[in-house]
Amino acid sequence: QREYLHLFFPFLAPGFPAESEESSSLLQTAVSVLQSSYLDSTSQDGFQYSQAILVENDVFLSELKAFARAKEAAGYSQEELEETFAFLLFDNEEEAKEVCQTGLRVNSSSISTLGDPAKGVYISKYADCLHPRPWYHGKSGYIVICKLIKGKVRVIAENYTTTYTCPSPGYDCHVSGSNGPAKPSPCQAFEQSQYYVYEVSGGSTAERPRQVCPYIFLA
Repeated sequence: QREYLHLFFPFLAPGFPAESEESSSLLQTAVSVLQSSYLDSTSQDGFQYSQAILVENDVFLSELKAFARAKEAAGYSQEELEETFAFLLFDNEEEAKEVCQTGLRVNSSSISTLGDPAKGVYISKYADCLHPRPWYHGKSGYIVICKLIKGKVRVIAENYTTTYTCPSPGYDCHVSGSNGPAKPSPCQAFEQSQYYVYEVSGGSTAERPRQVCPYIFLA
């Protein structure tokens, strides 16, 4: 399995031996990131993670740093420039690999409540709230942990019309301002905990916002 993945990931770290100290350490790092990003404390015992693979893409990393430098020069605060983590879930392994290879691009989401999916990308804030439908016992999938620089964040009302909200000038990210019910449905929780991330330059939006960088792939 590990060699198979590296055939598809030419930019990944060298293949790990099955039980190497390095691969075990990476999995521990990944699990720590995931568990510290749960919405529901009961999720601690609800998920099992196997095999983590580091995504090493110099283009993504250099563009993340370039984004941070540009925004620092524009007067952003250290809090706005802080790297955090966000998460993507895929049922299909090939789709997860593709994001690691090509980055997270516009027109990749079926959600539209926080902004036009043709002008930005959606990514989950919580590692246990990655799908609009409930996770059931025995289900498996593939998670891509991404590094994210949120930049200037605008809190907006969710928009359920077909007239999509556009990226906000002077901002880099939309989040939901909805208070919602005390116990939202899985779909509501998922939509309300999304980041809508975009990059606007010269009046046009980037196909792949530089502030989202795939970091670790795991099953």
